[in-house]
Amino acid sequence: MSKRTAFLLLVLSLVLAITLTVSFPRITTLVALTIGLAVGLLLMMIRKRTTVGIREPESPKEDFASSAALLEATMTGIREALLVIDQDFRVVASNPAAGKLFNAGGESPNKKRLTELTRNPAIYDAFLDALNGTAVSSVKVELNEPARRIFDLRVVPLKEGEGPGIEGAIGVFFDISRLERLERVRQEFLTNVSHELRTPLTAIMAFVETLEGGVLEETEDNRRFLAIIRKNALRMHSLIDDILELSAIEAGNVRVEPVELELKSLVDDVITSLAAKANTQEIAVHNLVAAGVAVFADPRRLEQMLTNLLDNAIKFTRAGGQVSIRCEIGEIARIFVRDTGEGIPARHLERLFERFYRVDRARSRELGGTGLGLAIVKHLALAHGGEVRVESKLGEGSTFCIELPALTQTKDEKATLTQALGALQEWSTQKN
Repeated sequence: MSKRTAFLLLVLSLVLAITLTVSFPRITTLVALTIGLAVGLLLMMIRKRTTVGIREPESPKEDFASSAALLEATMTGIREALLVIDQDFRVVASNPAAGKLFNAGGESPNKKRLTELTRNPAIYDAFLDALNGTAVSSVKVELNEPARRIFDLRVVPLKEGEGPGIEGAIGVFFDISRLERLERVRQEFLTNVSHELRTPLTAIMAFVETLEGGVLEETEDNRRFLAIIRKNALRMHSLIDDILELSAIEAGNVRVEPVELELKSLVDDVITSLAAKANTQEIAVHNLVAAGVAVFADPRRLEQMLTNLLDNAIKFTRAGGQVSIRCEIGEIARIFVRDTGEGIPARHLERLFERFYRVDRARSRELGGTGLGLAIVKHLALAHGGEVRVESKLGEGSTFCIELPALTQTKDEKATLTQALGALQEWSTQKN
């Protein structure tokens, strides 16, 4: 490769790299330089073959630098799918990510027309705009095979030298499926929060207006209206508390400090705190945890999880029903909260631990639920290194299970760590 050719290749690569960096903000400088070098090599090879013909390399190094091997090596490491097409919409270069994206069945997309890879009109139009001279063509693309994914496709034209002619176009597919999913969850969350706050706020405003309208002199009605206002204000307060709590847990700002604790006494405390509600609804609550059973958990957070589950069980169990709490210790510790309520339809079980998800929205609001209790239980269980599960049958009731690391397993891990630290300290002493 002559010095002039090398210089032109360097200039072309830098120009492409700068173009990519400006056009694609998500591309790092290193990736942009890599793509620029690869495409620069490709265009130099095309030009050499069409004007001079292919000559034998002077050395193995030049063979590698002037062959498609370098192009393939550089493009293989790029995570984003990348397609380079010529003026005839034929793919002249691609990377393995593009082959997977367009389900090429192990075959390279190279030499195929764009219409053979996809019938998506948005992709075709984006490349067409680039070939027609549009500086940057950007479009959101949705592909449903093999699975639904959403991409931000950026396409720029490729020019050889400073001439006006466009040799082709390069397109980079940025997978934004996760960002779109998070945005959808955020929008649903804001919608749910607005709705949950609007309901009690509307009731408060309505009864305040009623009181202002001349009912202040009627003592009996006043007390009833004030009780309703207080109830809705407490509901708003509980909702805000749960939102802040869940946000802190999800952000990792809640510190879990597990210790060895006796479970039966903790369950007794939880049952006592909800005894008045259980008695009002004529629900019998049984502590079936054997004496002496210990688990490894944060006492305050485990109490919070059990309180949420027991409170739900009491709410959704008919009068005269029963709720029980028991524990099984094996490879992991399992704490079961079982009720004899109405049960949950199978179609709801998968989404039961989502924020604001309710099986019966009207009844849940009537009973004072915020729709966040089970989501908090789930994230606290995960923070302990455990999980929470549910099984339910209509007409028979539901069983929620909190899974925690077994105490014996935790002790073994601590012992192993202690031995390792002791051995390290002994080795350090011997070295000194």
